Amino acid sequence: MSGQAARPVRLGIVAGETSGDQLGGGLMRELSARYAAQGRALQFSGIGGTEMCAAGLQSLAPLESLAVNGFVEPLKRLPALLKLLGRVADHCRSVPVDAFIGIDFNVFNLLLERQLHRAGLPTVHYVSPSVYAWRRGRTRALARSTDLLLTLYPFEPAFYSGLAVKAVCVGHPLASVIPVSSGGSDARRAARKQLDVGLEATLVALLPGSRRAEIVLMTPLFLDAARILHEKTGAIFVLPCVRPELGPLLQSLLAGYPDLPVRLVHGNAREALTAADGALVKSGTGTLEAMCIGRPMVVSYRLGRWSYQLARRLVRTPFVALPNILAGEAVVPELLQDEATPARLAESLLLEMQRSVDEPEYLDRFRVLHESLVIGGGANQEAAKVVHGFLQERGV
Repeated sequence: MSGQAARPVRLGIVAGETSGDQLGGGLMRELSARYAAQGRALQFSGIGGTEMCAAGLQSLAPLESLAVNGFVEPLKRLPALLKLLGRVADHCRSVPVDAFIGIDFNVFNLLLERQLHRAGLPTVHYVSPSVYAWRRGRTRALARSTDLLLTLYPFEPAFYSGLAVKAVCVGHPLASVIPVSSGGSDARRAARKQLDVGLEATLVALLPGSRRAEIVLMTPLFLDAARILHEKTGAIFVLPCVRPELGPLLQSLLAGYPDLPVRLVHGNAREALTAADGALVKSGTGTLEAMCIGRPMVVSYRLGRWSYQLARRLVRTPFVALPNILAGEAVVPELLQDEATPARLAESLLLEMQRSVDEPEYLDRFRVLHESLVIGGGANQEAAKVVHGFLQERGV
């Protein structure tokens, strides 16, 4: 028994995109700390990015090998993705790992979890699929694939009631690390000083996404809207590059707008949003970050023609922006697909920015939504506590 106690705990873990890599890195660090307090080490192997590798991941493939967007692209890459899935499954069985954690990237990870679950491995899935939006039958498929589900939003566990999976809300890591009311005047001043932007300037953040396909679709749209905003208000712009490998692509797109005052900055979007007066944001996690910081925003999204037609037939929610989904009503404007024209984006953002001046109390709704996403000591700690307890129950 003492020999078994001294053996490192081996966990398989896979994330398929930047947001999942951030979730995975936080969970890995907190889990390692909990096991270290028991005198045991953790060994992680799977697929992740810079955050997970920094937390100790032995990566079997680069994160970019899983990067896909929309509905059509995954079909084109299906053979390569299935080959990689088989490779990871074989690794987990041959090591063998003591448990597997799939982080978001739902189709790939749920297929992988299904295989490992059938082989008797304990499985955890971190981030519920958007069952509130489309294909609610996926709850049953998930229950057949995993033992424990960690959700980010408090309304999600109810969708899994009565199924053979334990669903626990751990809150959202972004809400945990961004202090409530963190976007005040002092923070704005400090962020502008860091970016070397004067306090008197009208500054707009442009957040076209973190995937290559999203950037190709969204960046020209946002830059065209920025040109209109600049002509009307003299606004200047900041464009975060969240992944270094996307820098050349963004630079090439910016080259088509040589007279537009856009600052390309490397790193996450938080400093850009804190410094900004408003933001154009691709639907996704960026909307949550803008909400937590308390910035007026307009949310947009475009897909390829066929992907959009398919999405229209599948989606069952009236909203795509996370603040609107959380609130159950339209608290921020959404302009999608054909409605997302440069003129409408520019006009809508100008109205939102003016509203924040005339009716600053409307941003109080953002604060309330922010607070609803902070549970216990924060999402990383809460997720690690739940996963650690789950593994301890299974003798891991």
